[in-house]
Amino acid sequence: MTPPDPRLLGPLIAQLRLARGWSQQRLAAELCAAAGAATVTRHEISRWERQARVPGDRWLRRLALVLDAPAALLVEAAGRSRHHGPVGAGGSRSRSALLALAQRWVADPHAPLLVAPAAHRSAPVGAPGGSDPGGPAGPGELAELRRLDDLTGGADLAPAGAYRLRRAVRALAGAGPAERRRLLPVLAETAQLAGWLHADAGHPTVGLDAYRLGLRAAAAAGDPALAGHVLGSASHLLAGAGDPEGALLLARTAYAGARRSAGPGLRALLLHRVALAAALGGRARAARQALDAARQTAGAVEPGAEPAWLYWLDDTELAAMTGRALVALGRPRPALPLLRAARRGGRPRRAAVYGGWLARGLLQLGEVEQACAVAGAALLDAVRAGSARAATPLVELERRLAAHRTEPAVRRYAALLADARGFLPRGPVTAPSRPPAPGRRGGPSGAAGATRRAGGGTRPTPTG
Repeated sequence: MTPPDPRLLGPLIAQLRLARGWSQQRLAAELCAAAGAATVTRHEISRWERQARVPGDRWLRRLALVLDAPAALLVEAAGRSRHHGPVGAGGSRSRSALLALAQRWVADPHAPLLVAPAAHRSAPVGAPGGSDPGGPAGPGELAELRRLDDLTGGADLAPAGAYRLRRAVRALAGAGPAERRRLLPVLAETAQLAGWLHADAGHPTVGLDAYRLGLRAAAAAGDPALAGHVLGSASHLLAGAGDPEGALLLARTAYAGARRSAGPGLRALLLHRVALAAALGGRARAARQALDAARQTAGAVEPGAEPAWLYWLDDTELAAMTGRALVALGRPRPALPLLRAARRGGRPRRAAVYGGWLARGLLQLGEVEQACAVAGAALLDAVRAGSARAATPLVELERRLAAHRTEPAVRRYAALLADARGFLPRGPVTAPSRPPAPGRRGGPSGAAGATRRAGGGTRPTPTG
């Protein structure tokens, strides 16, 4: 078993429970048996795991007993949780809801997580108003949108993803049983893609809501591999938003729930999600274990054997993910050639994302001038892509360069960043309740093209 996270009590209880294969209902029953009284329900376990409440010392001792865990570990985590406050303080209800749903799914993959008539109430908004001209996007339409995502970012494509998601939700809400079985996988794929695009645009809350709907649909469709991919994507969102705790829990949950039905490519991807979240959270041993397992698994990948929605995962991408995790672990030297290779190939966002990690690795080695040159090129790629996910680390790199601010290369990068800020999508600081619709300010017709020009033309309205 992967060691549990000792930092906060909610994730720790969830990981210890899931390691035993218990549902929240089962843990509540075990605690009641230990206490000799029916005083704890599944709802109370959910509150503890979401950190809406922190149990007192008496229940901590009983948790340690039934979960076979050191009492000191639970007490220490509880102390941190009381200091930290509830998970989701500051508006992250979407995060807490997704974590809770993920734990329900992995404990009981056949649980009824989706009720079709209510689906429209939980779908993220953002599509244009007016009448719906058709049903959900077909495989070809989704594939086309995924291919567009290779070339441009969420600043342009998120409204299109939201529109297709709304169409899928409406179609499911009015479908009969047979049609519903056909539409559920379509809804799950559409929600995953919409969540990815919103995350890339800097709309994390909308992205998490889409992922939650995607998990419900994939579970209802009986597709644990797709459900795992949805959770892996959500883990990546949280990792980029500075939440390695939540990212690690989602990544481990995704791998635990999907590994028996997933192909080697998806297993390797999910292990890389674990490795990155663990490395960012300072858990070097867990990150190294996940990287080793990912390398072994990637050796069994067969081109064309994975699901169509994983077409983009190739040897170059897997190697770059390894390089990214190595930089996060503070081991940049073996990471550099892996990250350099990923910058080639004509995909501006990939060049920007891995260019940012390459610059960070070079800075760790003391190569300040090279780091600034690479970061400057990556910054232009981020502008061309219209990707907040790619832009945010490059903006944050300026803080890492503060100790070298008198060097000419650092001053040049700071000047380039100042010039580029108006062209960059805003990062994941605050998510709007409704991202802009196509044709409105900030949507594709207003910002497309302008965000791809690094040095002139129309100044786009930042999306955020």
